[in-house]
Amino acid sequence: QVQLVESGGGLVQAGGSLRLSCAASGRDNYATGWFRQVPEKEREFVAAISWAGGSTYYADSVKGRFTVSRDNFKNMVYLQMNSLKPEDTAVYYCAAGNPERWSNGYFTERRYAYWGQGTQVTVSS
Repeated sequence: QVQLVESGGGLVQAGGSLRLSCAASGRDNYATGWFRQVPEKEREFVAAISWAGGSTYYADSVKGRFTVSRDNFKNMVYLQMNSLKPEDTAVYYCAAGNPERWSNGYFTERRYAYWGQGTQVTVSS
């Protein structure tokens, strides 16, 4: 079992930055993904990182602006978000699992077994 807790969300102006954190407790050695969701829309993939940190993946909409990283000694995963846009407004979730077992697994919500409760990010124009 893995428990995930996100933090770092908040209100920021367009062009600003936020860093989200995902604290994991319990069994580790899982890959971690970040997803986001706005009301009445499906949850969408944002970024992911392999357990060892050697591979990272990004949605086209955030490439060049967001950076995912991890510190396995601290059991933490981070999402640095720069040049934020109003369309980045959403609830952001971190998720853990073994998505590497499937083709395109990192991008697929159902390939992650454990989820945090989410943190709200609001970007004002």
